[in-house]
Amino acid sequence: MVSPNISSFSGFFLLGFSSQPLLEMTLFVFIVIFYLLTLLGNAAIILLAHLDPRLHTPMYHFLSHLSSMDLCYTTSTVPQLLFNLKGPEKTITYGGCIGQLYVALAMGCTDCILLAVMAIDRYVAVCRPLHYTMLMHPRICLQLVTMTWVTGLTSSLVQTVLIVQVPLCGRNVIDHVFCEVPALLKLACVNTTFNQMELFLVSAFLLLVPLFLILISYSCIAMAVWQTRSSEGRRKALGTCSSHLVVVLLFYGSATATYLQPPTAASQDRGKFMALFYVIVTPTLNPFIYSLQNKDMKGELRKMMGKE
Repeated sequence: MVSPNISSFSGFFLLGFSSQPLLEMTLFVFIVIFYLLTLLGNAAIILLAHLDPRLHTPMYHFLSHLSSMDLCYTTSTVPQLLFNLKGPEKTITYGGCIGQLYVALAMGCTDCILLAVMAIDRYVAVCRPLHYTMLMHPRICLQLVTMTWVTGLTSSLVQTVLIVQVPLCGRNVIDHVFCEVPALLKLACVNTTFNQMELFLVSAFLLLVPLFLILISYSCIAMAVWQTRSSEGRRKALGTCSSHLVVVLLFYGSATATYLQPPTAASQDRGKFMALFYVIVTPTLNPFIYSLQNKDMKGELRKMMGKE
């Protein structure tokens, strides 16, 4: 008899923290607060970057797209997660699970590439300031952003199609808080070595190539700052890059802690907490990091709030 495919299931059960109801209540309140902050913070960044003429620069153009990615990522997982936390039913439909999987892969890939593009933008701003207007022309910025989105969406589509084709043989209980590739592969009733190897190679490429570009960019920036004799010039250069560097460290640090830990039973709950941090806390902090470090952004925020 042919093993049933994932598409024959009506849905999945997400265990989450079902054995700890008190923890689930606490997490529900915590996630609601952070989700609202994520919506407000990232929506404000997008609104300011489009409405304020002073912020019509490549950096804020890229930043608005980063905020859009964060909104897509959290909105694809958090509403369903809150529904599961507040009641005894821990289910998700087949379409909802595949949707979470696709968006998570797409936004993760797109985030990596966009952070590399932003690092290159900072390199040009610090090391090639006289050529900045030409090298970061609006048309070039649009091409870079388009390339970023197309790469992320296409890569995610390929990954999702490969995962959907893996037979699960009736298994539909996912020991996680939302649908992810590693969690779904654990349900497979066939050898998934090819899927795991393919996922590893693609993920390594999409993570390490942008990281390499980021490291090269900041190495050049560090050399340029070191050679700057003026303390004011150094402070200005560091201020230009500090927000992006903090976001890069936060993104890669949380992603590494989430996905590069050994798959042991003892680490299962820790992996769930790290996944929540990666999906909820990081997108919440990004707009605050940029707004708190940037005087133009802070000034426009105060104006919007009627304080100036």
